[in-house]
Formats: sequence, structure tokens, C-alpha cells
Amino acid sequence: MTDDVLICGAARTPFGRSERSGRDHAVAAATAALADAGIPWSRVGAAFGGSDAAGLADTLVADLGLTGLPFVNVKNGCATGGSALVSAVNAIRGGMADVVLAVGFDKHPRGAFDPRPEDWGLDDAYGRDGLMVTTQFFGMKIQRYAHDFGITPRTLALVAEKAYRNGSLTPEAWRRKEISADEILESGMVNDPLTRFMFCSPGEGAAALVLCSPSVPTRDPVTLRSAVVRTRRRGSFEVFSPVLEAGEPTSVSRDAAAAAFEAAGLEPSDVDVAQLQDTESGAEVMHLAECGFCEDGEQEKLIASRATEIDGSLPVNTDGGCIANGEPIGASGLRQVYEVVQQLRGRAGARQVPGEPSVGFTHVYGAPGVSACTVLSR
Repeated sequence: MTDDVLICGAARTPFGRSERSGRDHAVAAATAALADAGIPWSRVGAAFGGSDAAGLADTLVADLGLTGLPFVNVKNGCATGGSALVSAVNAIRGGMADVVLAVGFDKHPRGAFDPRPEDWGLDDAYGRDGLMVTTQFFGMKIQRYAHDFGITPRTLALVAEKAYRNGSLTPEAWRRKEISADEILESGMVNDPLTRFMFCSPGEGAAALVLCSPSVPTRDPVTLRSAVVRTRRRGSFEVFSPVLEAGEPTSVSRDAAAAAFEAAGLEPSDVDVAQLQDTESGAEVMHLAECGFCEDGEQEKLIASRATEIDGSLPVNTDGGCIANGEPIGASGLRQVYEVVQQLRGRAGARQVPGEPSVGFTHVYGAPGVSACTVLSR
């Protein structure tokens, strides 16, 4: 048994919309990650992966190769990729295999996500009242947070402006055109205070990682210091939450981030580059505090000072995040890890963080209150 796990291969496909199937994206990402690692598919001892709407990951063996390995399907909302990664880590630490693949992929139809109340343990009335529309939740949550901690609409626009600017530097991003904060503010209100260009869009794409134990010869590995998944505790206000209890709210993102840092033996102040879930601009703002990078309300000054820019003191979502890349649910968490791996390797091209970053962090959040976080280092 070993506690050390290395990421020895990482790849993603372009996100957006295409004629490819979700499985096509997944096979392409897995094949590219194996090539990046310099490891053949026949050497992989186990695999974990999944999607929300594009099929079963274990069927990928029909294209990758019928080697008989255990391939476990994972479906855990926006934390699907993160859950696949945790499973892969545990497979190595438990001695199941010394080379493991984690893959996430999806292909969503045009338009907003269309969840059904019964799939989330909710009464039909919840849907009839319009509360299954996720933009309603995001608007309500950031509106309350902005009231309590003084977050302005301009700050929300600056977050999105950064996302599109970073997306313009990312060849695989969906949204590659810069958009100004003024244009974002004037793009039409969706759910107050969030405008049209502050949101990400459902899309398609895949990301894959090859993990190995230190005994496996590797080309350019990155150490995965920790990978954790947490679900909500009582008192949290989450997507599809039918009640908001009185008192100080809990946060699944706070729990997951704290657990990830504790397991890694590091602090938020050690992080050189971060990926935070930005389903919309308000999410990135709130997650800055929930993941321990600032106090509630400090985001106004932090973002205005350009600290979260690529050349800032805490670069966040250097590839444009969900806002620029879109969100294929199964792939998002692994896309984040792919980006941090590229940054730590010094391979991020025009969006490379200066100063040879050595510690990275990723965070994903999704319904109905699930968060996955990782800490990586060189």
C-alpha cells in the first residue's frame, strides 16, 4: 500500500458543440492522456469514469481495448470527475493497481439543464414553482451573499470578464472572445443580479488523467497530494434544497476544501494557482472564501486589485473556467485538474502563470450539495 499517487498523463478535448459523440470525446481524451504518460492501454490495471448524459464509461473498452480490466462507472453530478479521481487514487493506495485511468465526459443538448424533481427526492410542486431552474438558485444565493458582504454587480462582471479573457488564451475553450465588464453588465438580466454573460452553458467534451504509483517510470509527473469528495451537512443551502434553516449556514465546499488541505499537509496560502467552480460569476466569488483563500467580503478588494488574474498573487481559473469552457458535467472536475497539471508542468502556453508555480488546487461544486477538491504539487 502507498500513500503517494502521481498524475503521469493528462489530456482534454475541445469543449463546446460538435458532431462528435460524448464517447468519441472520451476515447480521444483517454488515448491522449495515455500518450502523454507514455503508457499503453494494456498497462492500465483499473479505470473509473462517467458522464451525466452521454452514456456508460465502461463501454469505452470497446474502443480502447478489451483487456478485461475492472472499469467502474461513476455518476455523481458535477462531482462525477472528482469522484472518479478519488476512486482512482484509492485503487492505487489500496494496491488494486499501479496504473489507473480516470475519465469524465458529457454531451448535453442545447438550452438549460432540465432536471426532474423526482430524481432529486423532491415533490412535483418544487418543479411547478420553478425552483428546479438552477439559475434561480444561483441568483438567490449570490443575492443574499452580496447583501451580507457587500459584493457589487461590477465585481461579478469582472469575474466573467477575466473568464472570457483567459478563455481567449485557451485553445480548447468554447468561448474564446473577450467581453468587457460593461458588455457583461448590459447583456440582459437572467436572475438578479446575474446577467446572461455571467453564466456558463451546458456543452460537451472530455478530460482524462492517468494515475500511477511512484514505482512506475514516468516522464513528467505531478504529485496528487489529496483528493476528497464531501456531501452536504444539515444547515447548508444548496441546489434543489427545499428548506433554508435558521442560523449560520454550513458549506459543503468549506468542508471539502478543508479536508483536502488537511490531507495534503498544506494551507490555502501555499497555493500558486487555483481552479474554482464558476457555474456563474457569483460562484467564483463565494468559493474564494469557502475554500479558504480570503474572508467573506474581501473579494471586492481582491478582485479589483487583479489578484486573481494570471499574473496576480492567486491566479484563479486560468483556462477561463466553466464560464469560458462551458460545462459538460462529467468532464468539468477533471478539466480543472488537467489545467493545474499543465500549469505546474509549465506547459500552459499563453496563459502560463509566471514564477514556476509549485502548488495547485481544484474545487468543483454541484447539486444537490456535493463538492470535490484536490491539492497538487511539484
